[in-house]
Amino acid sequence: MSDTTALGSTGPASAAGGSGEPAYLLEDVSVRLPSSAGIRDVLMNVSFAIQPGEIVGIVGPSGVGKTTLLRVLGGLLPVSAGRADFEGRPIHGPSGAAVTVFQDYANALLPWRTVARNVGLPLERTLGKAARAERVMEALELVGLRDRASDYPWRLSGGMQQRVQIARALAVRPRVLLMDEPFGALDALTKAALQDQLLRVQERTRATVVFITHDLDEAIYLSDRAMVMAGSPGVISCEVSTGLQRPRDQIATRELPQYIKVRHELGEALRTQPGPAL
Repeated sequence: MSDTTALGSTGPASAAGGSGEPAYLLEDVSVRLPSSAGIRDVLMNVSFAIQPGEIVGIVGPSGVGKTTLLRVLGGLLPVSAGRADFEGRPIHGPSGAAVTVFQDYANALLPWRTVARNVGLPLERTLGKAARAERVMEALELVGLRDRASDYPWRLSGGMQQRVQIARALAVRPRVLLMDEPFGALDALTKAALQDQLLRVQERTRATVVFITHDLDEAIYLSDRAMVMAGSPGVISCEVSTGLQRPRDQIATRELPQYIKVRHELGEALRTQPGPAL
């Protein structure tokens, strides 16, 4: 078994013990949070299921509760009402099976640690030195940075730093990657390269991926299914299966009639929604 195959050995094929449970099941989830004006409804009656190995993009304007929803999925925020399950069990806190990748890669990495030591950080209490080193190199190989293991983050480009953060998430062999605007701070060319890198990583690991974005085209290009969030409190106002075959190409895929059809449908949903209140 190759190193990269080993990283996928705890992926969706074995999720939920092969029981056929969805990776996530949300039913009528609502979240209320304190604000300067008092308690505010941030999410209201959000319902969906996400299957193991699926890539789901959640797109919408700022302030509609996208990050709040991602925190619920990651076990970082309790629901105020409704049901939120991960692999058939209620979410009561963070799970090592689901890891979050944030947009702010610069502050997420420790500048005094090498790339390898940044990637190995979450493994230091659970694995010995040799096993940890092997796992780190597997993850760096997946994101194409094996030859930069001894460098420091500040010597890398922004795109490379984000790949280091993704490698750190992959090193724990998660079944789910939760991504909060993972490429939002990058230039267009770097963003496109990392979108393709993510698709290659997901194909090899079979991880479930849920990401939020403000970029409609990113939501369509990466996803098997895209959801639009809108309103205050936030709701899922539209949900579309992209129907796009893989592998995908930054030019050819975006020129497909199916891509254009999905873009029109989601674009109309975004255009006709009321603005956020947060």
